[in-house]
Amino acid sequence: MKIAVLYGGVSGEREVSLSSGKGIIEALKKNGHDVQGIDFHPERLDEIIKLDVDLVFIGLHGKFGEDGRIQGLLDMLDIPYVGSGVLASSLAMSKSKAKESFAAAGIPVAKSEMFHVDTEEQQKEAISNLTDNWQPPFVIKPNREGSTLGLTIIKDIEQLKEAVEYAASSDTEILAEDFIAGRELTVPVLGKRGRERALPVIEIIPKNELYDYESKYAPGGSEHIVPAEVEKQLFEQIQNYAVKAHQALGCETYSRVDFLLTPEGKPYILEVNTLPGMTPTSLFPDAARAEGISYEDMIEQFVRLTAE
Repeated sequence: MKIAVLYGGVSGEREVSLSSGKGIIEALKKNGHDVQGIDFHPERLDEIIKLDVDLVFIGLHGKFGEDGRIQGLLDMLDIPYVGSGVLASSLAMSKSKAKESFAAAGIPVAKSEMFHVDTEEQQKEAISNLTDNWQPPFVIKPNREGSTLGLTIIKDIEQLKEAVEYAASSDTEILAEDFIAGRELTVPVLGKRGRERALPVIEIIPKNELYDYESKYAPGGSEHIVPAEVEKQLFEQIQNYAVKAHQALGCETYSRVDFLLTPEGKPYILEVNTLPGMTPTSLFPDAARAEGISYEDMIEQFVRLTAE
């Protein structure tokens, strides 16, 4: 097939996307496809409009890639693409909206509150509200950002002003969320709509205190235990929650669902990644390998599911 791979982009996750794109392009070429790589920029939409391909593989992360906007353009051009559509992508990108869908599906979510911080006055109002109504520890993060960019764990209320400004530098909406101490778990989901299945649950043990950008993408930044050492019934429950979350947002083909597991054994969903990382240190390929699926075969499965 003639396949265009969109990678790079202009979000805070550009470097990750460059690595994901490189891996996807190499895998598609090994699988015999005619591949065109495009370092995407919203000021060069003519590169997309003029495409003559059978399929687009979106290797973008974050804004303008994972939020439904590029999907909307491809829909208007009637070009098929791998992954979730406009609505699921937009919902997943908005952590507050996604959490509403998860709660409605019966998946445990942490208490949270969203604030608009477009202006300095709104930032002051958010800080005042949080000071009056929230007790540390809690988390402040952008509502529509990935890879823990802009995130702060508030351990002392004195951190709040700086944390709000930091999160607001990435987004005009910020989210306050209960801090949940626990094990970091993630579950890749794969399959046709209505017949999705969960791959093995992965436990992530970060080198740093927080599973931050460095832990996610630097070599040796974290250890991935596949499958996670979790009691069988709980393992299956978390897999079930992952599939339900994928379906609740209307995701397609593949996604990766992140959880925190408390010491008492209660899983809380964090988010759904509609375009999870495909770098050499990424989690989805790790889970696929645990099931005997090579990186190239995994990429080919995404293509075939989309073509079908």
